[in-house]
Amino acid sequence: MTHKVTDIWRHPLKSHGREALDAVTMIAGQTMPGDRVWAVAHEASKADSSVWAPCANFTRGSKAPALMAIEAQLDDASGVLTLTHPERPELRFDPEDPADLVRFLEWEKPLLPQNRAASARIVRVPGRGMTDTDYPSVTLCNWASHRAVEQAMGQDLSPKRWRGNIWFDLDEPWLENQLIGKKVRIGEAVFEIKEPVVRCLATTANPETGERDADTLGTLNNTWGHQNFSVYAEVLTGGDIQLGDSVKVL
Repeated sequence: MTHKVTDIWRHPLKSHGREALDAVTMIAGQTMPGDRVWAVAHEASKADSSVWAPCANFTRGSKAPALMAIEAQLDDASGVLTLTHPERPELRFDPEDPADLVRFLEWEKPLLPQNRAASARIVRVPGRGMTDTDYPSVTLCNWASHRAVEQAMGQDLSPKRWRGNIWFDLDEPWLENQLIGKKVRIGEAVFEIKEPVVRCLATTANPETGERDADTLGTLNNTWGHQNFSVYAEVLTGGDIQLGDSVKVL
């Protein structure tokens, strides 16, 4: 079974936008470079910049759907992050700069529900991205499963809803779930497929508008009896991946 990489995405600031890439260099035992480098801790969060923390500690799309309409662009050389949103002016800031934190919090505030804990600070864990797993993970997505969800719902869905990292088409829906425990070579990198991604309310929001407009979770549960889409994988062997590279089960 040989297939091709169609899309590569990273999300520099967790739950605050995505950026399409043409290529990426994976590192063994690490998250995708530039993916979930930072996360926005809310005022009730216990997260600091010392260890990984679960998603409940952060401001995220499941609780604030308007965040789903953010696009991001990270300048790897300078560390400057640019965020855009249809209802906000463009913001360029350094997530490591305390002075820029104030600007970011003011920019983000109109996008957050008033009945939720307010964002308070940006955290970063050295050596890994703040993925939803306690191990450094990369999310792999199958276009065939996406098409199956669209067909079941009777509406077009943006793949951005799933916030995945690497996309390819396995031709058959949910075939990725049969790869759990197996190794897959994508470009030069080798991954071990660990577990399915259990989805949350963030996927119900439209990435163009930030408004909830699709019952993705109900469709998954009622049609297939699960709330999964895509799989988490660990990088066993690092290497370059670019669009068009082959995807092979080892």
